[in-house]
Amino acid sequence: MAWRTDGPAVLDNDHVRLAPVTEADREALRAIAFDPDIWRYFVFRVESDADFEAFFDASLADHRAGRRCVFVITDKRTGRVAGSMSYSNLSEPDARLEIGWSWLGRDFRGTGINRWAKVLLLEHAFERLGALRVEFKTDVLNTQARGGLRNIGAVEEGVLRSYNPMPDGRRRDAIYYSVLVEEWPIVKKTLAERPKACP
Repeated sequence: MAWRTDGPAVLDNDHVRLAPVTEADREALRAIAFDPDIWRYFVFRVESDADFEAFFDASLADHRAGRRCVFVITDKRTGRVAGSMSYSNLSEPDARLEIGWSWLGRDFRGTGINRWAKVLLLEHAFERLGALRVEFKTDVLNTQARGGLRNIGAVEEGVLRSYNPMPDGRRRDAIYYSVLVEEWPIVKKTLAERPKACP
């Protein structure tokens, strides 16, 4: 199995649908992207149409080149595009990948979409791609993302200090989390049993 070809698949459950990004997704994502809260802890900002075009073009280019598997998330309850998540840092020889580049429009945060999208990506990674480790990283200051990762059962591993520069000029400390394949059955069961409103 080749992650570059098998990673980008259409994934869905009762709550969300994830599909590989295409040019046709540009305007639906643009419509929800201009919320500064989305980009507060990202390594770039989307503040103008030019910013969005550069961001979306980079997503398409990374996806086509196999550097990332970029997914567009649709909320099945409303039928609206809710945001995006990606597989990145794909290291197939090491059976390791990252779930990241995660963002949701304002109307979709706190609705459970983040959790259900990550369940699909974890399931695909462990049960179809054969990953042994799925990792996540975020800004150490991003307490909301850190809480969300703990809520899906990811284990906090540690902080990499001064990991990369941020648009405001500070150096970000990145904190890593992971789920291992042997932990996945318990994580999956726990997530499936949580109330739908859980983040």
